[in-house]
Amino acid sequence: MSRCVIIGGADISDLAAVRRYLRPDDFIIACDSGLRHVDALGLTPSLIVGDFDSSPRPDTAVETIVLPCEKDDTDTVFAAKEALGRGFREFLLLGAAGGRLDHTLGNVAVLLMLEAHGAHGLLVDDFSEMELVCQKPVLVPDSFAYFSLLAVDGEAAGVSVKNAKYPLEHAVITPAYPYGVSNEPLPGQTAGISVETGRLLLIKIF
Repeated sequence: MSRCVIIGGADISDLAAVRRYLRPDDFIIACDSGLRHVDALGLTPSLIVGDFDSSPRPDTAVETIVLPCEKDDTDTVFAAKEALGRGFREFLLLGAAGGRLDHTLGNVAVLLMLEAHGAHGLLVDDFSEMELVCQKPVLVPDSFAYFSLLAVDGEAAGVSVKNAKYPLEHAVITPAYPYGVSNEPLPGQTAGISVETGRLLLIKIF
């Protein structure tokens, strides 16, 4: 099945960099003011969702779901749930970080929600890629300058980091101490990260 790309309204400064992540068969969901990025990228959305409190409701033949302004789900959360219900299990989130910290953290939580439903999400902003490390090991090539591991869902145990400036073996990372901030892949090598129990947020810095 194709991948679902959810595009929010946070600023994107380098559209050319974003285009490198896109695939021809992506299912594009534009969330409210994320429509401006879709237009700038020259894309046609597959679905539009939003309460349209930050942009006008579009006059378009594209399938559009209009949400109430007062609701429990953010537009991005609703889009993710809708895509899960349509069978998507691979997600790319764009325009979902930066600006308001509460919205950024809320969209990081979407990664946790997706993983809980057996899906994988990658959140890309102007500075980094973010994804979860849990059951499967994750690799970080040395094309990334730095990477950080943060416990955003309770304690993570059995954390191992190989081929990095600061290696770890069966370590414990908790939300109360940012032990895993600012590591580096060794030059010419690919760092490997694994977790035995729990979930970590991996932030790979360009």
